[in-house]
Amino acid sequence: MWAIASLLLAGLARAAIPDAMLRGMPSLPKLPVPERSITSPNGTALPPITTVYYFDQLIDHNNPDLGTFQQRYWMNWEFYEPGGPIILMTPGEADADGYEAYTTNETINGLIAQQQNGAAVLIEHRFFGYSNPYNNLTSQSLGLLTIQQAIDDLEYFANTADLPMPGGDAVKPGQAPWILIGGSYSGALTGWTMVNKPELFWAAYASSAVVEAITDYYGYFTPIREYMPQNCSSDVEAVIAYLDGMYAANDTTGIQTLKEAFGLGDVVHVDDFASALQYNLFDWQSLQPDVGPGATFFEFCDALEVKDGVNAGPEGWGLENAIYSWGNFWNTTYYSYVCGNENAETCLGTYDTSQSYWTNVTVNNAYRSWFWMVCNQVGWYQVGPPEGQPAIVSRILQPIYEERQCVNMFPQAFAYPPEPTTSQTDMMYDGWNLNVPRLFFANGLRDPWREATVSADGLFKANTTSMPIYEGDGFHCSDLIVENAIVDSTIAVVQEAGLMYMKEWLAEWTPST
Repeated sequence: MWAIASLLLAGLARAAIPDAMLRGMPSLPKLPVPERSITSPNGTALPPITTVYYFDQLIDHNNPDLGTFQQRYWMNWEFYEPGGPIILMTPGEADADGYEAYTTNETINGLIAQQQNGAAVLIEHRFFGYSNPYNNLTSQSLGLLTIQQAIDDLEYFANTADLPMPGGDAVKPGQAPWILIGGSYSGALTGWTMVNKPELFWAAYASSAVVEAITDYYGYFTPIREYMPQNCSSDVEAVIAYLDGMYAANDTTGIQTLKEAFGLGDVVHVDDFASALQYNLFDWQSLQPDVGPGATFFEFCDALEVKDGVNAGPEGWGLENAIYSWGNFWNTTYYSYVCGNENAETCLGTYDTSQSYWTNVTVNNAYRSWFWMVCNQVGWYQVGPPEGQPAIVSRILQPIYEERQCVNMFPQAFAYPPEPTTSQTDMMYDGWNLNVPRLFFANGLRDPWREATVSADGLFKANTTSMPIYEGDGFHCSDLIVENAIVDSTIAVVQEAGLMYMKEWLAEWTPST
């Protein structure tokens, strides 16, 4: 998601992504790939960081006889000196092309490599991009897309890969310290791997790590509501309360009038309309500390709250103006941004299962692969809150709205809406309860994924020297990007702490082979 904005914009431009939840995928910020030549410490010219390497990964770690597939990875050893660590990251639920900056010192990965004379590796997650055991994304193939298989991939790579740098065949765990880094889902995968494979990675850094799988994830909107302009949240709450009130009263005429105010009168089902209203809130995830007032989210709030050059007070302008202004923003700006030339039902509806969105099984479709993981193991359905809590998202939206779409996407796997096995996931990988040594957590107060991290409200997880937990004032995975520390001093504190702990922990490492 960006930086973060670029991927979201690319996703929106493709349109016909009717599942709003996928617009809020917990992805890594994306940085421009540096266009510069790199050299080793002795001055030797190194391959460009965009050079793709291939690793023979096991198709199924439970059945090695099935053979291997080509898993892509990238590498930068410009800071490496013998004895230094190997720093491994997967970008998680994305095509890894374009994430090569995570091997450079524009990110925390590269800062650690530079400080510790290490080498940085970026490996593509199975079933994303072009690292696929099979040449399709059918339900049958995706049966091998599980958290455990992904963890086992990391283990097999670390223990087996001969890296392309000089001496890269003698840096297996035990011969050299390995550090695992991740952000968002890949941050969770980092924590889960440290639980599941103790001693494999000597240390780890997990940013915005969504370690707790949650089916009913209304907490996604809590930091947004807390930190968005209060006048904007007040008016959004008013419109949502109005919609939910009409829904409770079965006022279909009133709902139709409201849909038409947004230019969405052709959206047949009220839950799809309620979902469309989430889209403006998902733009929050595109924000980073260096994003200015021209960001789409702030354009949305300005459209609601600035009238004749005057800003509304904290209570907003009220329901009537909110409907008019929010609707006008959709009509004049946002509809074309989301849907292009498609009609509203085609763009935003989720009931026509013949749409190619549901049926396309070609590889490199991150939405489909991620949806498989969501439907099966992690949930994180971004829905309306319980009664009694402020709502900037309609309570019409409940997990069944997403679970129904799991059937749309994977009818061969699900005969009826499935409940993801979040309790089992949290039991297997410890969720909020994880407690492993030499794991550094970095979180952001403004991160919409905060409530699935170890910094969730009310969790009060201990910040220890064995497993430090630092929280800056940033957004989603802000601490992974070096330039964010220049803009926000609280992020600088997080990064400096991470570097300090990595230095201390690596000083304790001794080879075992």
